[in-house]
Amino acid sequence: MLKNVIKTGKPYRAINTAKEMDVIKNILELGYDFNTEGELRKIGVDGNLTNEPFQYQISSDQKRMPGSLRETWSCCDRIRISIITKQSQSIKKTLMVLIQGSGAVRAGQWARSLIINNNLDMGTQIPYIQMGIKRNFGILIMNPNENYKRNKDIPQSNTSEEHAQYVWKTYISGTKAKNIVVVAHSYGGLLTVMLAQKFKNDFENRVKAVAMTDSVHSFSEAIIPDSLRKVSINWISNTSPLDTPMKTPEFEITRLSAGHPQHEMSSYASMDSVFKFIDSKLAS
Repeated sequence: MLKNVIKTGKPYRAINTAKEMDVIKNILELGYDFNTEGELRKIGVDGNLTNEPFQYQISSDQKRMPGSLRETWSCCDRIRISIITKQSQSIKKTLMVLIQGSGAVRAGQWARSLIINNNLDMGTQIPYIQMGIKRNFGILIMNPNENYKRNKDIPQSNTSEEHAQYVWKTYISGTKAKNIVVVAHSYGGLLTVMLAQKFKNDFENRVKAVAMTDSVHSFSEAIIPDSLRKVSINWISNTSPLDTPMKTPEFEITRLSAGHPQHEMSSYASMDSVFKFIDSKLAS
């Protein structure tokens, strides 16, 4: 389902693989489905979609909700990352790396609450992927929160930090991409700071732009390398209009308003500005 949306932009209900059929089946069993606008809505007694949004319930079934959508993504190795590109990711001139925040979100998701209560565009990375594909970027999607499977640790992915380092070392450092751009939300921003420290040469020579959306790195004691600070902007949740300059402490990453007060909405709300920033950095 997600794969079809990414490639074609057609309605979300289009499905074309057995795995995608399983995802739809899981959602339908719970009495919900996505409409053509990508909004999760309840199925009425007549079998048609209503305008009633998802109602939170504390139950085991809820754990099967949109997180299962990750199963439609192409994966490699045992650690479940996603590589989306029209050609081999290794020969793209520019590679875009997407890193979500912490918690229950998996590869391709910004916020489950937005997927459930709003729509797929707001809650997933689909719009970013579509924008990247239009620019002929190679795209790599990290999955730092899936650290164990069937109660067993996943090798090289016991923690978010270990996952990010392993993915960068294994899949990113060896690419022929001349340019690397990173979009990191929330805790993903802290992971990016860590990566800039661990992979100094890549960040100095190939990372051209880092767009953070309400990154939480400032709450840590992490030291921000100059190579990262010079190519980064952090769009923070705020009621001020999009791109309004925000107070930025010395030696911090430049802060601009994301144009929305909700933390989870920062990636979607700032997307146009994020890509303008990326385009300008790649052109310089």
